[in-house]
Amino acid sequence: MKIGKFDFNDKRGVLLKNTIMLYILQFSTYILALAVAPYQSRVLGPEVYGGVLNASMAIVVYFQLIIDFGFLLSATEEVSRERENKGRLREIFSAITLCKIGLALASFVCLFILCQVIPAWKQKETVLILTFIATFLNSLMPDYLYRGLEKMTAITVRTVLIKTFFTVAVFLFLRGPEDVWMIPTFNIVGNGVALIAAYWHIVKAFGIRFTKVRIGVVVQEIKQSSVFFFSRIATTAYTALNTVLLDIISGSGAETGYYTSADRLITVGKNGVSPVADSLYPYMAKHKDFKLVKKVLLVFEPIIFVFCAGVFIFAEPFCMWFFGADYGPAGNVLRAMLPVGVVVLPSYILGFPTLTAMNLTKHANYSTVVGACFQLFMLGFLFLTNHVNMVTLALSVSITETLILLYRIVVVVIYRDRMEKVPEDEQDA
Repeated sequence: MKIGKFDFNDKRGVLLKNTIMLYILQFSTYILALAVAPYQSRVLGPEVYGGVLNASMAIVVYFQLIIDFGFLLSATEEVSRERENKGRLREIFSAITLCKIGLALASFVCLFILCQVIPAWKQKETVLILTFIATFLNSLMPDYLYRGLEKMTAITVRTVLIKTFFTVAVFLFLRGPEDVWMIPTFNIVGNGVALIAAYWHIVKAFGIRFTKVRIGVVVQEIKQSSVFFFSRIATTAYTALNTVLLDIISGSGAETGYYTSADRLITVGKNGVSPVADSLYPYMAKHKDFKLVKKVLLVFEPIIFVFCAGVFIFAEPFCMWFFGADYGPAGNVLRAMLPVGVVVLPSYILGFPTLTAMNLTKHANYSTVVGACFQLFMLGFLFLTNHVNMVTLALSVSITETLILLYRIVVVVIYRDRMEKVPEDEQDA
């Protein structure tokens, strides 16, 4: 399809189309969730909203990472390389699905045991288990197939519809703190329907279905993904871990509520820019168009900086307007986290999209490991000096994210000779 001189079927046209689809997909997942957040925060109150709902989501993030095991990154690259080999695509799909089911069973047993021995988790066991089930169903979504094949339209449309159902259901049925279990239950229904629709579509549209695979294929997929898994688990050490620790040691669901409310806003901002990096990743792996990376950063980063500066000035009234009158203390947490909003786009783009194209994927992973180690050091220091609170935890995240960006910038500068020059006729295509 062409619009004027722009062709959506050439390589940059496909990139733009998939970037748009990824933005719509992220909108359905995060912006709709953000739209319903003010209602949830007011109906549930800071203690249940933070200490039960958001704390459960933060805990389950760890199990989600175990189930996903980095397949979204490793398999996307593999599918992109093998897109013409239908038999190989079936093997990849079947092996990864089997891996995820096995990892989910082991994770559920672990979660159940922990709920029996950690008092703070036992109190919200029902919500934790329901959240885990919803997350497991979402983890089975074959996003890596759609991203690797650069075919995001179909799954995006269905996901938007399902997430819209969830949003409407929350407004219709959530009436008080005692209804908090409904939120993960609606996610279970929505994710289940989306999963069935996605599996049906990949059979009909791509001819990809379950097939018998050798154990060696399954092991190989795990090996290829392990480096991405350790990178992502390291990242979580300085994100979800803060919420989990605050939930366990603060003794105040309200303080957790303030922290997670600010974190929710930052997360939405991060996921607002991630489609750019997500769509660039398979594109850069194939085309190595470093000139485009520079253009994206020059266009978007000044806009992000100005926006974050405005939020910094009006953080407290904004949190009170958005989440409710009881959420004024979240303003200082939001201010402490805002540097994350500034550095996240260059960090994402200079991460896997750029470093993979430079054959330096390991440094994208190393950067998060270095960041995680630094964050754990900071948490230990704050704990030993009795300075663990919602603001210091937020500041530690900002410092860690900035450190990760600096690491990636240094690596790109040192190995800049690896940036292969793309022919001018291809750059202007």
